[in-house]
Amino acid sequence: MRHGHHFRTPRHCRIRTRAHLKGSSVLGSERRSTSVGGAPSTVAQLALLVVVVLPGVTYQLIRERQRGPSPGERDLSERVLRALAASVALNSIYAVTLGPWLVHSYETNTSVSGLVPHLRLTGFLCLLLIFVIPAIAAWVVSFVEQRSLRGSYVGTPTAWDHIFRDCPPSFIRARLKDGVWVGGWYGDQSFATSYPHPPEIFLELEWRLDADGRFLEKVEKTQGIHLRRDDIDILEILEN
Repeated sequence: MRHGHHFRTPRHCRIRTRAHLKGSSVLGSERRSTSVGGAPSTVAQLALLVVVVLPGVTYQLIRERQRGPSPGERDLSERVLRALAASVALNSIYAVTLGPWLVHSYETNTSVSGLVPHLRLTGFLCLLLIFVIPAIAAWVVSFVEQRSLRGSYVGTPTAWDHIFRDCPPSFIRARLKDGVWVGGWYGDQSFATSYPHPPEIFLELEWRLDADGRFLEKVEKTQGIHLRRDDIDILEILEN
């Protein structure tokens, strides 16, 4: 009778193999948990991120709209820092005034199904805390600052835009940098560029002017005149 050879795995080898498999499974679970650890994984984390960041962004946008951009805010990083600082201040006020009530209302509702009964209240609070209160705060601060100033901020970017934004049909004359006067009629078919394009104007009717800038006569057989701001020394709009 032949007897087959039976090889038994040593005990220490089996133990090492199981420990190795156990370590591999733990390592795999750690890798899976770390891969999703960098982004918000629950509704509560996402809502917390929105509430922390957006109030300052709303405040900063309304402030720039009311007061205008300051020289220190031309850099994007400076604007982000100001928005974050405003968010910290607003969230601190929210925590002092509404913190206990919010914790009591949502302490047992951290899942989506738990937030459904409070969906209307959650939407109202987001609208109030993220948009309404920061906008009101920015408007109040800007109003107080403007009361102490003689001038006020206007959103029109340049004086050229201010002139031609609501300019009625009228005669316009310009003295060029070489001393020559030119001009014409600014009407419905005329056109003036606006920011950020270079300042230019098209007058639909060209008139001939004398050396002192007085209108003499209409130039015939012409479809208008085009002027560039870089070539103009003085621009004057005459009342009808």
